[in-house]
Amino acid sequence: MKQRGGFGGGGMLGQIQKLQQEMAKAQEALADETIEVTAGGGAITIVVTGNQRIKSIKLQPDVVDPTDVEMLQDLLVAAVNEAIERSQTHAAQKLQGLTGGLGIPGL
Repeated sequence: MKQRGGFGGGGMLGQIQKLQQEMAKAQEALADETIEVTAGGGAITIVVTGNQRIKSIKLQPDVVDPTDVEMLQDLLVAAVNEAIERSQTHAAQKLQGLTGGLGIPGL
């Protein structure tokens, strides 16, 4: 008797391999995409890639106040966290189409 579904045959393995290839292509594409985030009313601009790598951080000269370093640190932390969060959301939306909402951890 022929079994249907499950892991029998090469159908499932072929689908998994195809998904892996598509995921690799999508992740490469994400590395080339950028998201720009500003904080502090434009005082800080951060550009992050779709795979959560910081490309650049730009500071307006007036935000650099040697007497208030703590404010600059707080702005940087907030901006970096927002940039990473937006990048993760962007990546999840892009990859969701490939996984078909399978709920695969880390994707």
